[in-house]
Amino acid sequence: MEIKRKTILNDEEYLRQISQPVDLNNENYKEEVKLLEKFCLETECFALAAVQIGIPKRMIYLKNTTLDVPLENMNYNESKILINPVVIFRKGHTKYWEACLSCLDNMGLVNRPYEMTIQYYDENGMEHIETFEGFKVTVLSHELDHLDGILHMDIAEETLTMSKEERKQFREEHPYEIISKDCDYDEIFTKKLKK
Repeated sequence: MEIKRKTILNDEEYLRQISQPVDLNNENYKEEVKLLEKFCLETECFALAAVQIGIPKRMIYLKNTTLDVPLENMNYNESKILINPVVIFRKGHTKYWEACLSCLDNMGLVNRPYEMTIQYYDENGMEHIETFEGFKVTVLSHELDHLDGILHMDIAEETLTMSKEERKQFREEHPYEIISKDCDYDEIFTKKLKK
């Protein structure tokens, strides 16, 4: 299978599909995991949902979910695969100017939770329940949205168009913001949707 990055320029309808659950009883999923990992290792990114490279399955590859790694060292690799992830709980409130490999130069100020508990399976089919905090939750939330056909621009408070270099400078002046570590995120999000 050829790995091809999907973008809104030519593949927006494809990106807006809902990804299908991975059948852990079919060993073929391990080949798809390898393709996802290969692409992420060769690409500067925080993480990637499989649908972004033409595999519409519920898989996420986490490569770098820390802001502590210098931007010039984006090859840092956490190497964590989340298969069939399900959000169990989330709380808190953060904001960050998100960008996306699939959305080209479109950037958006997005609200995300601060803490999130997720049930998922690893590449060996083992089940995990794990709690994530801080910027990792922003990265994970972005990729979870991809699995449901949602782009960050759809839910952004504000959007801008910037090149990669411009984004780096802009983010230094507008960093990741923690608004609350323990508020009820779902209550806030529901209120925003009703407005």
